[in-house]
This record gives sequence, C-alpha cells and structure tokens, in this order.
Amino acid sequence: MTTELKTEAQRPVPASPVDKSASERLSAQAGAVSKDLHAMGSAAKDVAQEKLGDLQDTAAAAYEGGKDNVREATRTLEKFIEEQPLTSVLIAAGVGLFLGRFWMRT
Repeated sequence: MTTELKTEAQRPVPASPVDKSASERLSAQAGAVSKDLHAMGSAAKDVAQEKLGDLQDTAAAAYEGGKDNVREATRTLEKFIEEQPLTSVLIAAGVGLFLGRFWMRT
C-alpha cells in the first residue's frame, strides 16, 4: 500500500486544458490584484499628501496666531511700564529676589 502511494505521488500529472485555463485565470487575477494594489497605494499617497498639506496650513496659522499674541502681550507690558514705572521696577525687583533665592537652593 505504501508503494502504491509513492508511485502515485511520484507520477507526473499531465497538464490538462482545465489546468491551463485555471493557471491563466490565476495569472490574470494576480495581475488585476497587482493593479488594484498599485491604485490603492497611489490613492493612499494622495490622501497622506493632502492631510500633510492641511496639517502644514494649520501649523502655520497657529504659529502666526502665537506671534500675534506675543506681540500683543509685549505691547501691553510696555504700556504698563510706561504708565506705572515705579510699580514695574518694584515688581521686577521682587521677581529677581524670588528667582535668586530659588536658584540658590537648587
């Protein structure tokens, strides 16, 4: 029984018209899948580039908004210093003493 199985397994299978047609269909399907994967990759690349552009626009807008906020804070501070110079000097001295003591401890 073992000998029959070996000879049966070792015997080459002749190519039939059905097998050739199946291999052609498999090849055609593989080509179609390859094209679909390429198209999907291209679409994913386009979406990623679009999202990157959106992110860059958002980051640029946030950066500009931050710059405007810093400018406004600087103007407000300058106005306060001009209107109340003595208070500004006393606040600066207090902050300097606080930071000096804090840094000496560390």
